[in-house]
Amino acid sequence: MTDAEELRSRVRQLLAEHPPATTDRTDFLKARFDAGLAWVHYPVGLGGLDAPRALQAVVDAELAAAGAPDNDPRRIGIGLGMAAPTLLAYGSEEVKSRFLRPLWVGEEVWCQLFSEPGAGSDLAALGTRAVRDGEDWVIDGQKVWTSSAHIARWAILIARTDPDAPKHRGITYFVCDMTDPGVEVRPLRQITGEAEFNEVFLTGVRIPDAHRLGEVGDGWRVAQTTLMNERVSIGGARIPREGGMIGKLATTWRERPELRTHELHRRLLDLWVDAEVARLTGERLRQQLVAGQPGPEGSAMKLGFARLNQAISGLEVELLGDEGLLYGEWEMRRPELVDFTGRDAGYRYLRSKGNSIEGGTSEVLLNIVAERVLGLPPEPRNDKDVAWKDLAR
Repeated sequence: MTDAEELRSRVRQLLAEHPPATTDRTDFLKARFDAGLAWVHYPVGLGGLDAPRALQAVVDAELAAAGAPDNDPRRIGIGLGMAAPTLLAYGSEEVKSRFLRPLWVGEEVWCQLFSEPGAGSDLAALGTRAVRDGEDWVIDGQKVWTSSAHIARWAILIARTDPDAPKHRGITYFVCDMTDPGVEVRPLRQITGEAEFNEVFLTGVRIPDAHRLGEVGDGWRVAQTTLMNERVSIGGARIPREGGMIGKLATTWRERPELRTHELHRRLLDLWVDAEVARLTGERLRQQLVAGQPGPEGSAMKLGFARLNQAISGLEVELLGDEGLLYGEWEMRRPELVDFTGRDAGYRYLRSKGNSIEGGTSEVLLNIVAERVLGLPPEPRNDKDVAWKDLAR
């Protein structure tokens, strides 16, 4: 079994053969992937060494100390956090070999085509159709709230392949080529002024059956792998103490003593403690992930993340008083990534409102925690055994 010392030796060899100071960034990342140091718990030949997942921290620390470049994980977060685990679990050997390397290196950006105008919280009610045509599937429908669609090369997509089956059992999961002529991406302008999200129209898009993940009609089960990983990646990201939005609020408090009141101090302390509890809970969740795939606990983390961000941003605006009402830029932009901490307080306040919607609404996540973590009785669902085509819409 690969141990920490062996990994350090492999890192030293990588650095000797590809010095970061003189090696092209992309070439270095490709060499790291080929050396099995991308995600060490993945199989040999797919960026890993079949090593314990916990040892990834050893590799990352050694490379960071040497000044090696990273793969800009924020820009390719959907690929890393959602597409890659699903490709690994359900993709053919050809699919895994084709997609994982450029995904990890950042040569190909991914997006997620799940939600629809009539199927957001009730995702299983989706109506985008996939019809078999020889060795291809022909896709027609509309998706919405798609982050990174305007820069994505590939997408993970779920579509309905059997309208006669109940809604959870007639779905199939695909990899979609975003450069297909039938894919149209339109920006959705948000309350922040920018268009971070998109709506995507699919008209006669052809997807080869080789790009299907899992069995026909089993897409809902495959999608659960994506969704569970998504919630961990949103709510359980590793941050240092006072990292993220609580750090911005604490810095303002220390640098602006004239803004302080006893009541605001009490509320700040409460939120600081909540943020630290969330950070430590995230560390424990990541330790549990070493043993296997993420479970419903990730939903609790994402739920807490949304509530905490909204409370922190609200207190920051209140602390700043009139200054908190200022908004530096309200112009139409299509950013490649979301910057929660690099903008002003007004931006953080407005953007955090979306935290309780993206990655699963807080209401849906409460149901998941209640049923799958706490073991409470499920809510009545009278449509589970009704054919999708017979559901009221």
